[in-house]
Amino acid sequence: MIDLSQIPGAAMYVIIFGLKFVEVTISTMRIVLVTKGERAKGAILAFFEVMLWVIVVTLVLDGLMDDPIKIVIYAAAFAAGNYVGSILEEKLALGTIHLTAIVPDSQGKATATAMREQGYAVTVTSGEGRDGVRNILNLYIHRKKITPTIAALKTIAPGVVITIHDIRPIYGGYRGLRK
Repeated sequence: MIDLSQIPGAAMYVIIFGLKFVEVTISTMRIVLVTKGERAKGAILAFFEVMLWVIVVTLVLDGLMDDPIKIVIYAAAFAAGNYVGSILEEKLALGTIHLTAIVPDSQGKATATAMREQGYAVTVTSGEGRDGVRNILNLYIHRKKITPTIAALKTIAPGVVITIHDIRPIYGGYRGLRK
């Protein structure tokens, strides 16, 4: 067994901070995966997350009354882990989004054709806006492709109105994102 009282104070703070930071970063990723329908991957991360949590809580609670700074270190690591976890999730861009592009009827067919030529699956429906008939282009794309997709749409149809919605995995369709 490791005698925790033998670990110097500063080293203990670094260990607590590091382990809690990693645990919360894993937790953030787990939550994202589960909400995106990736339950198995989320469960694997949960296993490691809870193991780390038990270790960190043991370290913090051991001698807590003699060293309350451990609470501050624990809380700081929790906050930092949340922050970095959200940045990591954004960089990984996991999942799929539904992008809706609204263009005037006169630009609808050309915009859909141009996007299809770039490899996008596009479904077009008709609608009516304040200034007349509009074409509503629906695209389901991986989050990593948001920026280039928006750039392409703005180039093809400069007055385009774009909305983006996070969705769960989709099945089927032309170039189905998930089988």
